[in-house]
Amino acid sequence: MDPNLRNLKDFLTLYNKITELCFGRCVDNFNGRVLSNTENICVNHCVNKFARFNQAMMKVYVEVQTQLNQKRLKELEEQQKLLDQKSLQLPISTTEQSAPLRTDQKITENLPA
Repeated sequence: MDPNLRNLKDFLTLYNKITELCFGRCVDNFNGRVLSNTENICVNHCVNKFARFNQAMMKVYVEVQTQLNQKRLKELEEQQKLLDQKSLQLPISTTEQSAPLRTDQKITENLPA
């Protein structure tokens, strides 16, 4: 899914949830089209409270995500270091494995025909 479309979808979902939540909590009089002063104040407090909460959550999320990313980066660097060490050791072990083959070849060369 396109990232911009995904962001729009997330925003609209969040907007609908806030609208439902604050409407359910604050609006109790359906006799008029305009909110009463009490309802208006309640809706403003509800939206502001949700916005502050969302901002605090995002701040914590960014902090935790940064720590997790640093930890993953460190783990990947350690894995790469181990792979590099193993790749440096690989030519030595290949030479050691080929040495017995040379010995076998000498034995068969010394056998009478």
